[in-house]
Amino acid sequence: MALVSHKLSKNFVSYKKPPGLVASLRSLFVREALVKSAVDSFDVEIPKGQIVGLLGPNGAGKTTLMKMWTGIIVPTSGHVEVLGHQPYQRSEQYRRKISLVMGQKSQLWWDIPAMDSFELLQRYYEVPSAKFKDRIAELSELLAVKDLLHVHVRKLSLGERMKLELMASLLHEPEILFLDEPTIGLDIVAQQKIREFIRKYHDQRQLTILLTSHYMADVEALCERLVLILAGKKRFDGTVEQFQGLLGKKRFVKFRFSEPLPENIQFSDYDPQWGPERRTVDLRIDEADLRTVAGQILKDYPVMDFQTEPMPIERVMHRLLEDPQLLSGADS
Repeated sequence: MALVSHKLSKNFVSYKKPPGLVASLRSLFVREALVKSAVDSFDVEIPKGQIVGLLGPNGAGKTTLMKMWTGIIVPTSGHVEVLGHQPYQRSEQYRRKISLVMGQKSQLWWDIPAMDSFELLQRYYEVPSAKFKDRIAELSELLAVKDLLHVHVRKLSLGERMKLELMASLLHEPEILFLDEPTIGLDIVAQQKIREFIRKYHDQRQLTILLTSHYMADVEALCERLVLILAGKKRFDGTVEQFQGLLGKKRFVKFRFSEPLPENIQFSDYDPQWGPERRTVDLRIDEADLRTVAGQILKDYPVMDFQTEPMPIERVMHRLLEDPQLLSGADS
């Protein structure tokens, strides 16, 4: 296994500060502790070579898990093993095997060219000169950043910087790549290029990738397995298809009409999502009823075209966050 967590937990302790001078002085001697559970008894096993998406709302515990898996913070209790190492021991051998990219934090120095930062990383990871040159050539070609290597980082666009962040994280050929919101803030084109690179590099190297992202397009394009965490607890662990099936055997159907439909037409039985001017509607229809329902809509309304597809992950996530009870029986 690339990664094993068993009953992994992390609590953060803070202290209540009462108002007023006297109460503040008293708190110097007697303090009331406030304990927040960020991750609670989290179990997971991840084989080598998988791309796993870690899903959950803000504050669910995703980044805390990432930090425990990479050794940035120490667990409160439980067991975690990554590539045979205890991450929190931060051994040199372990650090050579992993890499972490955080979309909101940079490992590149802003006031120098990226190439200078790469050379610092070469020394830190003790990458031989010949191998370093080969890695620079290979990665800069894959990411199409040859012309950016000697440009000061602060002069680059966010998308260009993220490409170079990925390049920096892969120079030492890690066995596991942790990606925490790698496409946050990027435009659609930049997001797509980052996803294409990650997929291509994984297919070539078969490294293990753990991804967190609020962009479900990242998850759909890259991940073969999804793990859902809510309030610090694991609530789902399975394939993308199994995740889409949490709402039942339903299909996502998009209808486009030649003219706006009247307000009295609702399709309320099918969780409708109306487009501008009510010229389009997205419906969630049971597979068993799809032919009948679609046929009736085609007969009764001015449909220009329609298309069906599996339930989008984003739609499933939205429904699960609205009603976590839908996960009853799905907990792993």
